[in-house]
Amino acid sequence: MNKHGVHAENLAAQFLQHRGLKLLHRNYRCRLGEIDLILQDGAVLVFAEVRLRKRNDFGGAAASINAAKQAKLVRTAQYYLATLAHTPPCRFDAVLLQGSDDSSIEWIRDAFGG
Repeated sequence: MNKHGVHAENLAAQFLQHRGLKLLHRNYRCRLGEIDLILQDGAVLVFAEVRLRKRNDFGGAAASINAAKQAKLVRTAQYYLATLAHTPPCRFDAVLLQGSDDSSIEWIRDAFGG
């Protein structure tokens, strides 16, 4: 991951933690893919995808989480959940950054189903 991606994930993690979520994992990887951030929001387990786009060409940050990317995230989350003793309620969030500071963060809770 490049320095911009690391910076974006750091901003997203701080943003979510300041809103009461507890960070459990960063860059969870398995043979099926990667999840940027895994957090706890009360009783809910949150799988967060972080996207940074400097320009809005091709639909911007939100458009980059297409159906194929969503399916890959769901499979990776299922793999992670299989390692737990019980399955908590879950959701998939998107944290979108249009620049390199936290003033441009858009947090979409329950961005897509899984």
